[in-house]
Amino acid sequence: MICRRKFTFVGIYLAVLSMFVFLSTYPSAASVLLEDQTWTELRDLIKSGTTTIIVPIGGVEQSGPAMALGKHNVRVKYLAGKIAERLGNALVAPVISYVPEGSIDPPTGHMKFPGTISISDKIFEQLLESAARSFKLHGFTTIVLIGDHGGYQADERLVADRLNREWGNTPARVFAALEYYEITNGAYVEKLLSSGAKSNEIGTHAGLADTSLMLAIDPSMVRMDRILAAPKLGAADGVYGGDPTRSSAEFGQMGVDLIVNGTTDAIREFIANRRRPQ
Repeated sequence: MICRRKFTFVGIYLAVLSMFVFLSTYPSAASVLLEDQTWTELRDLIKSGTTTIIVPIGGVEQSGPAMALGKHNVRVKYLAGKIAERLGNALVAPVISYVPEGSIDPPTGHMKFPGTISISDKIFEQLLESAARSFKLHGFTTIVLIGDHGGYQADERLVADRLNREWGNTPARVFAALEYYEITNGAYVEKLLSSGAKSNEIGTHAGLADTSLMLAIDPSMVRMDRILAAPKLGAADGVYGGDPTRSSAEFGQMGVDLIVNGTTDAIREFIANRRRPQ
């Protein structure tokens, strides 16, 4: 009996170990992240039709005392991954986390709060352009910019328009998918209101909508104990136009679904329009 139990235990252990080794041998198989691929794996993916690259743009900024500084980076990476999975022929570039957040001297906007990092619009646009040129060089034909923060949406459009004019006689195009951000201010707000949230709770920054999205994606980034403690958070704390007290992962998941589905549809439409005869 003892020998049989030992044999069974050893068999199970070896089976689990073998499965772990097998899965770890192919880390890129289930990953849509560019940085998880080797260069040869990437080359083969592009040759086989994976020619769309999503460039997620985040930022490091204050989001009140109850939400971590890296909110935008975590959120845009997660959502970009979901969008790429839905597209089926796309990869996700590393997150661009250094973005315009206001002037430094004197500090404006979020720069008045410790931890916020800002660069100029010019440097930001050059960064986007250099990344896009790199992707074009290696064979990507659709380069999608998605930004999680409102302050640089116009920069995304400027870069896309500029490169598309330059690349007019090539297969490569840049798509500034502004729908990604617009959904958070439109369809997501409407969905929250129809689901019981109040307009004075939703907010424009670190309110119910913003906080709920983070709870659905990574609750470790949210300090619910601080949200529920008195006094209520307000503008002096970096929470603008809303109240995060009733934030929930359920509210947030509504936004996740809308953003992923809406952005995926917009990217597909952009690609389809390029293929139609002019």
